[in-house]
Amino acid sequence: MPDLSTTYLGLNLKNPLVASASPLSKKIERARKLEEAGISAIVMYSLFEEQIIQDSIELDYYLSRGADSIPEARNHLPDGGLYRVSPENYLKQVAGLKKALQIPVIGSLNGYSRGGWTNYAHRIEEAGADALELNMYYLATDPDLSSSDIENIQVELVAEVKSAIRIPLAVKISPFVTSVPNFVRRLVEAGADGLVLFNRFYQPDFDLEELEVVHTLDLSTSADLRLPLRWISILHGKINADLALTSGIHTSNDVLKAMMAGARVAMTASELLLNDSVKRVEEILSHVQTWMEEHEYESIRQMQGSMSQKAVKDPAAFERANYMKVLNSFRELP
Repeated sequence: MPDLSTTYLGLNLKNPLVASASPLSKKIERARKLEEAGISAIVMYSLFEEQIIQDSIELDYYLSRGADSIPEARNHLPDGGLYRVSPENYLKQVAGLKKALQIPVIGSLNGYSRGGWTNYAHRIEEAGADALELNMYYLATDPDLSSSDIENIQVELVAEVKSAIRIPLAVKISPFVTSVPNFVRRLVEAGADGLVLFNRFYQPDFDLEELEVVHTLDLSTSADLRLPLRWISILHGKINADLALTSGIHTSNDVLKAMMAGARVAMTASELLLNDSVKRVEEILSHVQTWMEEHEYESIRQMQGSMSQKAVKDPAAFERANYMKVLNSFRELP
C-alpha cells in the first residue's frame, strides 16, 4: 500500500490533504468528522486584523466612557456571521479544536499592517495551535505607494509575527507581485517556514437596478489550480521553505498535480463546502491511493517535485516560450 504521509511546517501528516481556512473549522463536531474521514490537518478560519482593532476600540470606549455605542467601530465589519466572532471566542475555538482533535490545528491571522494586533499570534500559540498561517490580503489603491513599499511592509510584518511565536509560521500570499521568486525568498529570510500559494481576491460587481456595488463569494474550481501549480513548480527547490497549494483542489487529480509540482500539502475548502465534506475527503484520498498503486508509486514523497521546473525535460514549459505555443495551438472553428 502506498505511503501517503508527508511533512508540512515540521508537522508529520498522515496524507497531504488539508482543510484550508474556512467555516469548516467553526464547528468542532464537523472538524472531528473531517478528521475521521482522513483530513490530515485543519487551518482555522481567519482572525482579522480589523476584528482585533475593533474589539480593542470598543473595550477602551466602554471602560473610559460607559456602555454606549461607537458607530464607526460597529460598522467596521459586516453585521452577523462568522467574522463578528470576538478575538477571545476565536482563541477558545482554537483551544476547543486542539482538545477534540488528534490532527494538527493551524491558526490563521489575516492582516496587513504592523501593530499591536500581531500580539494575537502569540495568543493563538498559547491557545494550542500547532502552527500559524498569516494571510496577507491587501489591495493597493494608493498611487503614491510603490511595489517596493508594499513588499517591504509585508516582509517587516512577517518578521514581527515570527518574533512573537515559537511555532512554525506559514505565509499566504497574493500572486499579484512583480517578482514572486524574489518576494518569497525575502519572506523566508524574514522567518517564514512555509508559503501558501495563493490567497484569492474576491471581486466586486455592480447591481444595475439598485446602482450599488455588491459582493458575492464565488468558490473555486479545478481551473483555479493552474496559477499556483505553475508557481510551485517554479519555486520548488529554489527556496528553503515548505510549499502549500491552495485554490483549485477539488479532485484526486488536483492533489496529485500539486504533489508533482512540489507542494507538501494540498489545501481544500470549496469542494468540501459544495459537497458532502466527509464523503469527498474519503473519495479523494481513496482515488489518490488507487492512482499511486496503478502507477507504481511507493510514496507521496517519491512524487513530490517530480514535475517541477527543475525536474522536467522542458523547463521552458513554465515560462514565456510556452505562451506562444499555447496561442499557436488555437484553431478557429469552421
